[in-house]
Amino acid sequence: MTQTELLEFATNLLERLGIPYAIVGSFATAVWGDARMTRDIDIVVQLTSELTDKLCDAFPADDFYVSRPAAHEAVAQRGQFNVIHFRSSNKIDFMIAGRSEWAVRQLTRRRRVQFGAGIEGFVAAPEDVIIGKLVYYQDGGSEKHLRDIAGILSQDEGDLDRRYIAEVATLLGLTAIWDRFAIPDDPTKYPTIID
Repeated sequence: MTQTELLEFATNLLERLGIPYAIVGSFATAVWGDARMTRDIDIVVQLTSELTDKLCDAFPADDFYVSRPAAHEAVAQRGQFNVIHFRSSNKIDFMIAGRSEWAVRQLTRRRRVQFGAGIEGFVAAPEDVIIGKLVYYQDGGSEKHLRDIAGILSQDEGDLDRRYIAEVATLLGLTAIWDRFAIPDDPTKYPTIID
């Protein structure tokens, strides 16, 4: 099972079960900016205990590894759990939506897009992908997140709500990182990162 097939399987499953979700991480970055290799599919979900059981049951035990106790713990702690396809080792990281104002907004602002031939699903809005990347950079310091942000900004045709990004960045204590991105006079120019 390829990553794209796994993505299609997961989105169809989530929609069939009525679980609110948004694709985030590298797959979302590829939708709004530049594609890059990734080891997993990141999906923010809103789960209850009952829906957690239904989700775990929907991944056939012969094909997938999923730990039901880890899934329930993730829901209780607002953490994450993963599902791994045995034969391909492709993985989904299910991240439980938080309770913060931004976490709630992220799911309500999601957008339906086409990922490939006949594959549709909900992806986080580009502004929320940028905010998520700011959080990941603050937590881990990996430059790939800054490159992902720059890639999204380079595709902006004036549609990005930079005020929203700045407001949430302030709310989450991310202003210093967001301010590293220069806003060019010409919006078609590739944004630079100020050192």
